[in-house]
This record gives sequence, C-alpha cells and structure tokens, in this order.
Amino acid sequence: MFPILVEQFKLTMAKLSWSLIAFVLLFNHCTNVKKEQTELPPADPHSFSMPDDARVKHLSWKATVDFENKVIRAVATWDIEHRPDADLIIFDTKGLDIKKVTSSEGNPLEFRLADADSLLGQALAVLISGDTKKVVIEYQTAPGAEALQWLSPEQTAGKKHPFLFTQSQAILARSWVPCQDSPAIRFTYDAEVQVPKELLALMSASNPQQRNDSGSYKFEMRQPIPSYLLALSVGDIAFKAVSDRSGVYAEPGVVEAAAWEFADLEKMIAGAEALYGKYAWDRYDVIVLPPSFPFGGMENPRLTFATPTLLAGDRSLTSVIAHELAHSWSGNLVTNGTWNDFWLNEGFTVYFEHRIIEALYGRDDAEMHALLALQDLKETITDMTASNHVDDTRLKLDLKGRNPDDAVTDIAYNKGYFFLRGIEEKYGRDKFDTFLRDYFSSHSFQSMNTDSFISTIRDYYSTKHSVTLPDTLFNSWIFTTGLPSDCPLPVATKFKVVDDALAAYGKDGRTLPSKVQWGTQEWLHFIKNLPEKLTPDQLSALDRFGKFTSSGNAEIVTAWLVIAIKNNYTPANEKLEHFLINTGRRKFLSPLYNALLKTPEGRERAIAIYRKARPNYHYVATSTFDATVR
Repeated sequence: MFPILVEQFKLTMAKLSWSLIAFVLLFNHCTNVKKEQTELPPADPHSFSMPDDARVKHLSWKATVDFENKVIRAVATWDIEHRPDADLIIFDTKGLDIKKVTSSEGNPLEFRLADADSLLGQALAVLISGDTKKVVIEYQTAPGAEALQWLSPEQTAGKKHPFLFTQSQAILARSWVPCQDSPAIRFTYDAEVQVPKELLALMSASNPQQRNDSGSYKFEMRQPIPSYLLALSVGDIAFKAVSDRSGVYAEPGVVEAAAWEFADLEKMIAGAEALYGKYAWDRYDVIVLPPSFPFGGMENPRLTFATPTLLAGDRSLTSVIAHELAHSWSGNLVTNGTWNDFWLNEGFTVYFEHRIIEALYGRDDAEMHALLALQDLKETITDMTASNHVDDTRLKLDLKGRNPDDAVTDIAYNKGYFFLRGIEEKYGRDKFDTFLRDYFSSHSFQSMNTDSFISTIRDYYSTKHSVTLPDTLFNSWIFTTGLPSDCPLPVATKFKVVDDALAAYGKDGRTLPSKVQWGTQEWLHFIKNLPEKLTPDQLSALDRFGKFTSSGNAEIVTAWLVIAIKNNYTPANEKLEHFLINTGRRKFLSPLYNALLKTPEGRERAIAIYRKARPNYHYVATSTFDATVR
C-alpha cells in the first residue's frame, strides 16, 4: 500500500466512510494477489476480512455476562499475523458497541466502523504497523444480539434461573465477538468468563464439570477453530459422566434422562474412530439446552449443543448425536471454505453418521434412515422447484448477498450424502474408506472448497486406485439442479412389514394391524406414506392406532401434525399450539407453519400462535418465520 494512501486514511479517520475502506482494501488485495497465491483462502462473500493481508491467530477473551441488561461486556485480545506491508486488519462485527481499540501495551489504535449492512453487519478497520502483534478490542454486545438467546427462568425446565446460549453458525459470531467471521480462518482461544454465582458457564473448549463459588470460569481451546464454532452457555447446569471422555450437561431436572438417552456416547466415539481415525478434540460432551434451541444439534467442539426434542425416552433419536459427533471430523476438522461449499460439511457428515449407525446398530437400521432421507430429499426438491428456487438444488451454491442459512436444506445434507454414497457403491467401499481416512488426516484443521475437493478426490483415486472419476460424475451431482437418475436407492428390509400394513390400509381405508412393535423410523415411514386425504373417522382410528397426538417423540408428532393440519383434524389442535409454542427447533417449525399457511383459516391460526411463540424462539428461527407468518 502506497504511503499516500495510509496518510489519507489517517487524515480522514474521523469521517471515514466504507467507500474509502473498500477502495483501500481493493487496492491492497489487487497488489498482493500476486504474492503467495497458493496460500490465499477462497474469497468469502460473507466476511469483510482480508486475511491475505492480516489475519487472527489466537483470541484471549475476558467477559462478564449481564443477565439483567442482556448484554456481554468483554475485551477481545487478538494475536495477529500480517504481511510486512499491511496497514489494516479488518474484523467483522454486528451490533457491537466498540469502546476502544488498543495495542497490547495499551496504546490507542486508530479504528473506524463502516456503514452497517443489514446482513453482514459492519467492518471494523484497525490501523496497524509492521510491529503490531496484538489488537485489543473493548466492547459490549447489543441486547438483541442475533447469536445470543437470553431466556427468563420461566422459559427453562427448572423455572428458577435465567439461561443464555449462543448460536454462531453461520455468520452470527460477529454479533458477540469482533472476529474474522469466515469458516476459512482458524484460531485458538482462551477465555475468562464472569457469570452470576448460582450459574455455571460452559464454552466450546475445556470445561468445568461443576459450579464454583466465584462465578468465574476459565477456558482453553488448543485446537484451531473457525469463528462459527465459538460457543457459550450459561445457566443452572449439572453434569453426569457417561465415560472417561464423554458426558452430558443439562438442567438438574433433565440431566439424568439425558444421560440415559445418550448412554451410547462412548460407543459412538469408538465406532467413529475405528472408521476414520482418532478423535482430535480430547473430550466429547453434550449439553441439552432449553427448548428454544433452533437446531437438532450444533457441533461446537468438545461440547455439542443439543435440543431436548431428542429425549424421546427410547434412545431412538440419537442419530442426531451421531451426526454431531461425525462433525468432529467433517466440518470441524476439515471445514467448508465458504458457505457456498456448505455441502462439504454436511454431505460428508450425513455419510459418516449413517456409517456410525450401521457400525453400532446394523445395516438394516442405517438403511431405514437412508430411505427416509431420500424421501425427504425428493420432497424438498419438488417444493424448491415449485417455489422457483430450483437453482438452490445444486450442491455448489452462489449465496453472495444472501443469508448463508439459505443453504441449510436437505440439498446440502442428503443430496451431498447420496453423491458420496454413489462413489462408494460404484467404486467400492474399501477405496472410499481409504480416501476418507487420508482426507481427514491430510487436511485436518484446514478449509476445503468445492473445486479443491474435486481435484483432491480425482487425484487420489487416480494415484491410489488407478480409477478415473469422470467429469459427468461431478457435473451431474454438484453443478446440476435436481436429483441425478443414478441416485443410490437404499434397501430398507425392515420397512416391508410397514409397506404391507400401508397396502392393506390403502385397499379399504380401515384395516390396521392389531399389534405392532415398530421403532421411530417405521412409524415415520408409515405416517409419511399415508393417503393425502383422510376423513375424520379415519384420522381418529389412525390416532388410536399409533397414539400420535399424545406421543412424546417430536419426529412422530411433527409428521402427524402435518397430516392433521392438511385434513383439519381438530382433536390435534391443542397439541399443535402447545408444540409450536414450546419447541424452537426449526426443522419441526417449518413444515408445521408452512402447512398452516396454505389456507386462509390456517394462516390466521399460524399468526395467532406465532405471536405467543415468538418470544421463545432464537433469532435463527424468527429470521425465517418473520417474513412469512404475518
């Protein structure tokens, strides 16, 4: 960067606009792009940071959690690396009140926040010199920070203490920590967090297993992670060990049930290691959060965040835990370079999840999960095509200017899975397992984009297996819309008895088995393949048969309530309202609200319920439904 540009930056700091920052960054990028080109990460359309000039390496975070005002007051000290000629380091922020920025010696560093972008937030530009090694940022979060879910005591299981949890994925970490919020940028961190004395704090790091008397907790994450894996949870939390390296956190009234439900944690870890190599994160613990958590699970390293909807009482929904554990390799260890490449995280993880299920519970169980996944995938493609979102049925997306949460569909997860399964089936499982073990080992703690992946797997199969993977394989699955005709077809032999029951019912609309011993997957297959139109008498008979409305299994309840909405089955109305108000998991909310919105009467019900339910939802959920349920 020429000295005149640096001087211009200094002289206009008091009234600096984003246009100048953009110009400086563009100039800097253009002049440096020739240097060390192979080391540059893929351009990330969801981050202002310019890591080829200056990037973060380690975070020391000191914070106080203020429940009364619903803010976090913190100091983020970043160790940085930069080119000798770099004059700026750029951080992503959103809604943060930046108090001051200094060097490690306490000397003020000149900084400016850019104009706010509604999606990306604000770039924080800090002027640095050649010998700048640390940047210290003192700040406070906004009461409505998008990553932070503040719960009143009434919104928890215990009803006595408030609760806080974060959700940083995809680009919400910037709303509680100024960071370079791109999945291609990794850093280690340590933290010291002060919370009310009656509460326990946990992070995606080394964690305490019991509350202390001071309310002050220290954390360390020695393995480098991207910012979306930063996580914090604070509440009335207890711990119960499952094995020497795994356990469960939850509110005291929930922890015993959670530990029973997740009794197979150690088996899952050992099974995963046998498949694809040693677990790299020391411990694997799970915290069961209050119901407003918007996902089934979040793969925060060392501490998976999980929804209480997994506590079915029969260990039938633990595939979600297998999924989040699998992320310890696919996603956390080898990470999508940008959110356009999200399928690299999720497609691999679903594949790995199914392999864990097969190793622990048998091929038949894994195939039931796979066939249900294929049914969901086909339905998603049909719906996305009908709603003019067919372009989003490609694996590689273009999300520039869009919320990366738009990528969280069955496409990334299940189309990605079937693509990888197709390679396994066509060229041999042994070859694919060898590839995956070497893939995770040789690219650990690195990012990967789609083009790099294609090059990597083609070179590997050619060199190691003398197999040429054709262009058509990648073009038809990754860059083409819809589902290729060569999609693998799972063979779920356990569904035969269910299919026989469905066939008998389809003949007269009355015949149902007198007694069944079905698990969750069989029940879901039955419900999802019932006729579209059902009479009140048929619905009542089906409800008595399966006890669907009274079920405590959230997967079964959701599938049934969709049918109830479509057929105006009024006995399920009370259950529907209670479920929507007390469940924050977006996977369940979306089909139910979408079904309600298809009729004028349903829309009125949806709006009325949403008004009551919205305070219980995380921003991830409200940002989805605010635009439609109105």
